[in-house]
Amino acid sequence: MILTIATPEQMSELGARLAPQLRAGDLVALNGELGAGKTTFTRGLGAALGVRGAVTSPTFVLARTHPRTDGGAPLLHVDAYRLGGPAELDDLDLDYAGSIVVVEWAAGMLEGLTDDWLELNISRGAGGDDDAQPRTVEVVAHGDRWRDLRLV
Repeated sequence: MILTIATPEQMSELGARLAPQLRAGDLVALNGELGAGKTTFTRGLGAALGVRGAVTSPTFVLARTHPRTDGGAPLLHVDAYRLGGPAELDDLDLDYAGSIVVVEWAAGMLEGLTDDWLELNISRGAGGDDDAQPRTVEVVAHGDRWRDLRLV
């Protein structure tokens, strides 16, 4: 599935549309250059899940757990940019089974962690890098879990 996202608000709304379909143990992989909208997507997802606190990039702490106000599975937001591979991601000893997990910079990082994940590859069109530039989001479903995915 290929989506065109015209604004940061629409990127946030995309995250919000995915949120009701997520459950504990789900893994969402986000790929895209710096400023592509990975954290904006996650912020919208977190708001729709009803997480406590602000969703910000976990670049310097590697992972943040955001509890939900309704007691549901927390949002586990991971930034894999500084990690060397899947083994280092696994070494973080995160609760994948009990959380909804979003991994930024996930390309090449998920092998062996799960058979089912949802991958969003975000890219900007030619012509610059400003926030107002439209994004193309390629949604790739890995495994049977995502067979009935609805985002539009």
